[in-house]
Amino acid sequence: MKLKICSLLITVMFSFLSFSQVRHDQKFNQEIAEIFTVDDGLPEVKFTRIYFDKKGDVKAVSEDGSFKYDGEKWSRIKSGEKDKAFVSGKKDQVEAEYKRVHYVGNKNGLFIKNSDGNLSEVFPADGNYSWKLNYVTVLAVDTKGRLWFGSDEGAGYLKDGKWKLFTGKEGLPFKYFTSSAVTQDGEIWFGTIKGAIRTDREKFHYRFSRRWLPDDHINDIEIDDAGNVWFATNKGIARISNEKMTFDSKAAWYTNQVETRHNRMGFIAQNYLTKRYDPKSFELDISDNDGLYTSWYGSAQAFRYAVTKDPEAKKLAKRSFKACKWLVDITHEKGFPARVIIPVDWRDPVNEQYDHEYNINKQQEDPFWKDITPRFPKSKDGKYLWKCDTSSDELSGHYFFYGIYFDLVAETEEEKDEVREVVRDITDHLIRHGFKLVDHDGKPTRWANFSPEYFDSVWGWDQKGLNSLEMLSFLNVAYHVTGDRKYYDTAKMLRNKYNYHINAMQAKMYFPPEDVVPWDNNLCLMSFYGLLNYEEDPELILMYRESLENAWLHISNQKNAFWNGLYAAMAMKFNRLVDTGIYDSGRYFPEAGSYASFTAKQYYKTDFKMDDNIEMLEFLPLDLIGYEMDNRHRLDIVFDPTPGLVVQDGWRPVNPARPDNTFEIAVEQKGKRGWHATDNKSLPVDERCYVRLDRDGMIIDSNEGDGYTENEGTIYLLPYYLLRYHKLID
Repeated sequence: MKLKICSLLITVMFSFLSFSQVRHDQKFNQEIAEIFTVDDGLPEVKFTRIYFDKKGDVKAVSEDGSFKYDGEKWSRIKSGEKDKAFVSGKKDQVEAEYKRVHYVGNKNGLFIKNSDGNLSEVFPADGNYSWKLNYVTVLAVDTKGRLWFGSDEGAGYLKDGKWKLFTGKEGLPFKYFTSSAVTQDGEIWFGTIKGAIRTDREKFHYRFSRRWLPDDHINDIEIDDAGNVWFATNKGIARISNEKMTFDSKAAWYTNQVETRHNRMGFIAQNYLTKRYDPKSFELDISDNDGLYTSWYGSAQAFRYAVTKDPEAKKLAKRSFKACKWLVDITHEKGFPARVIIPVDWRDPVNEQYDHEYNINKQQEDPFWKDITPRFPKSKDGKYLWKCDTSSDELSGHYFFYGIYFDLVAETEEEKDEVREVVRDITDHLIRHGFKLVDHDGKPTRWANFSPEYFDSVWGWDQKGLNSLEMLSFLNVAYHVTGDRKYYDTAKMLRNKYNYHINAMQAKMYFPPEDVVPWDNNLCLMSFYGLLNYEEDPELILMYRESLENAWLHISNQKNAFWNGLYAAMAMKFNRLVDTGIYDSGRYFPEAGSYASFTAKQYYKTDFKMDDNIEMLEFLPLDLIGYEMDNRHRLDIVFDPTPGLVVQDGWRPVNPARPDNTFEIAVEQKGKRGWHATDNKSLPVDERCYVRLDRDGMIIDSNEGDGYTENEGTIYLLPYYLLRYHKLID
């Protein structure tokens, strides 16, 4: 037994040591795309060539003439200037010299050109494939001594006399190649009729959609001396450059982005772009969950303050707290938090948008939708409007933030008393109204009913597990923050009389399919954070730990560093409790024999998906505009075969294509959900549409704002500082 325990502790020790190898100041390459438009002097036409002249200047050839780039603007090459004639870009034959052998590719295959001029066909084969090639349209030799080809069968390379071949199963996202270029460090870029592919031989990185390119059809690729990659496409020119960053410098970049373009009276949310794809054209906007998103930003800054003691972090966390508290203080009744606060002269006629007719139409989608007007009541001083019908998303965000802020930022008694006041107000409101948020119409809100009667009803049975977990978490946070025994006693009553702790053991619904919505993953894991952090009963901790595992396993392959970080923080706390030997004492669940000791060992986990977390933090684009990205054409996708699956797109802000500003109607969309064939996980964050922390990473075809929305950098800041605070990043 001692040997087993020692072995386990050694395993855990090495696991934690591996975390410390990931440092906050380690450098990585941040890819940055720049798409040149008419504002930069380029017409939106087909470009077939891009090249560098003897001076190193960039020149591009289009069907509308040739252009040169001076580092800031493009200008047309005047008639009579020496340039290259317009060419179609179509290549009937490609050639490459490799180890003194002349290779030729064409529509008929791959050949070696012999000294007599005759062609001998080559049939590449490895342990998986043996190919007769067709339409070999690219050949290139990289700096690592490999001969690459691209054909209609796939891609591959020859090295040391051996072939390595790639299809979708090996991670190749697309074929139908048009061009190629090699980098100085051994990577190769392929152009295709639908996007660009970069590979280092181990992994393929796919660059397509307006996030990366003006058009997906690539006609030419060139790489300059600085390592910038230039693309000539059917609708213009793009450049992808690499900037050396650290996790800290990236965090500073996002903090500046939030402060510059996403701070509205202390509230943090996505913004609206008056000019599509142009972040400089932003207007501050509102979301349906300003309280949640502001609490996330405040939590990120609280974790940052705990790690760095940077006074700016405390200032921003405190501002977020004041904003969240304002949401509670402004409403019709003490303890009811609003969703949103806006000035009365807000640019959109919100109460006209959310009128009686709107509510009746919404009830066709959701029979329990509230017909409440006004949806934006006026504040008592007449200066503001606040949005009602507050949901459990908002509540979970508030309680998640208040516990963290109380522990990590509120240092004086005055600061702590402010937290105690707002937590007491909200919790007392819930208790006073039978564990419901009650709106200005005297009725519960649509999505914030935590009462036992609701759970036993036909419309609340499917929310029993999650809402029980949330209510117990709220009470644990309230007891921790205020020290008031009544919150402890209330939680005990809900467990003893109504089995809320038993309900919470199935905290997340995964059937029926239409009940599976990604934002519930946030509510679940955020609530677990407050519940497990402040729970002291080892029996309850063991039960909740089982539930946590079930909830997390269903989403553990989505490469969401926030969800993974929350899971890791709670799992490590549980591990420390197990290390004390408390579950081997026989005191807990004695009627169940060895259940406690067996379960404790069963859920002693150290797999916190750190590779996925680092991938998300490194790959998350600096450009957080919501783009349309349809990955269904990819070769490396496995489609989700779940019957009856409904893709929940979620709320989107207003844009010219959708002037009604409504919630998207959820419809069954076959083939819009899937995962990467090589690892059965979601696509990398820079290759999929959704980047927000409350979205489904397995959605492979959607858009988020259609180019008229920029998301806020909290998407990076919260998981990064959470991981740092819990020492998962050194």
